[in-house]
Amino acid sequence: MSDENPLQPPWLNAPPVDPYPYEESHDLRVGPKLHPTLDGLLPYVGVWRGRGRGGYPTIEDFDFAQEIRISHDGRPFLHYESRAWILDEQSRPVRPGGREIGWWRPVLDGDGRATDELEALMSVPTGVMELHIGKRKGTQVEFVTDAVVRTATAKEVTAGHRLFGIVEGALLYAQDMAAVGHSLTPHLSARLIRVAG
Repeated sequence: MSDENPLQPPWLNAPPVDPYPYEESHDLRVGPKLHPTLDGLLPYVGVWRGRGRGGYPTIEDFDFAQEIRISHDGRPFLHYESRAWILDEQSRPVRPGGREIGWWRPVLDGDGRATDELEALMSVPTGVMELHIGKRKGTQVEFVTDAVVRTATAKEVTAGHRLFGIVEGALLYAQDMAAVGHSLTPHLSARLIRVAG
């Protein structure tokens, strides 16, 4: 394309840009100020690590370790990232486990204030994305799926239910899943301790 071509976008030959200039933080003492609509979710912001147990009618029960990072960048949503690894009987890592990334955000009223209702998007690398609607009650958050989208090669997941809570300073959760012909069935539960934030 020549310099005289009006269809040539200005960014085509532009120099590289600096690294992403905006900070994201899981620590409320540093970084951007937490958006006021997230005040009710403040106890969740941080890095959490712990152990859990998983299972489903189609697989054997298993023990796992997990790290969950919940952070913000000053806007009215939380970034959620989870990675887990399978443990053997001696609590040694065996292999990587589930990974998940998502966004939690409060539903706002007509005046722009946060209600106790929440929306969340959660995606896994195996081709499943879940849209959740939820409710916050104190330090407890409960989500149910409103929609599940799957790639053509993903496992058949049709519904989910998740319950999170901050109990005596720890993050506890239980997750039920409806998949591969089974109705909502317990799938994962864990207790994680705050390690940063």
